[in-house]
Amino acid sequence: MTKLTHLAAAGEAHMVDVSEKSVTERSARAVGRISMRKETLDLALSGNAKKGDVFAAARIAGIMAAKKTADLIPLCHPLALTHVGVDVEPDAALPGIKVSARAKIAGQTGVEMEALTAVAVACLTIYDMLKAADREMQIEAIELVEKAGGKSGTFQRS
Repeated sequence: MTKLTHLAAAGEAHMVDVSEKSVTERSARAVGRISMRKETLDLALSGNAKKGDVFAAARIAGIMAAKKTADLIPLCHPLALTHVGVDVEPDAALPGIKVSARAKIAGQTGVEMEALTAVAVACLTIYDMLKAADREMQIEAIELVEKAGGKSGTFQRS
């Protein structure tokens, strides 16, 4: 099993020292989805949700969340992100909404947590904006699908 980098020899948690790592281009993409009743998806698509534009709010919330990841996840490094993009796409087959986020940086540590946090918070925002219409929505399958850069190289989910 791989040694956990956030635990010291005695088992106490600590932030990993990345000061000796090279600055490289790094990126990560994560996805997730929120399933809902067809009528709830129709409400989101109509633009008539009581709290406003569900898709725009989810995109903005995801971007803001990526920028705040170090404030939300213990031991994450605060990063100067060079790009965060969040796509929010209706899917009638679910029915529901698919969310994808990409984060990029030129830095000493990866951006996987920023991409995952963006997806999670975008999905939570969709839930919040539509919960009055459908409390049975489910946030599902949040996962890292690819990452590039850094010492560990490229990861692509199969």
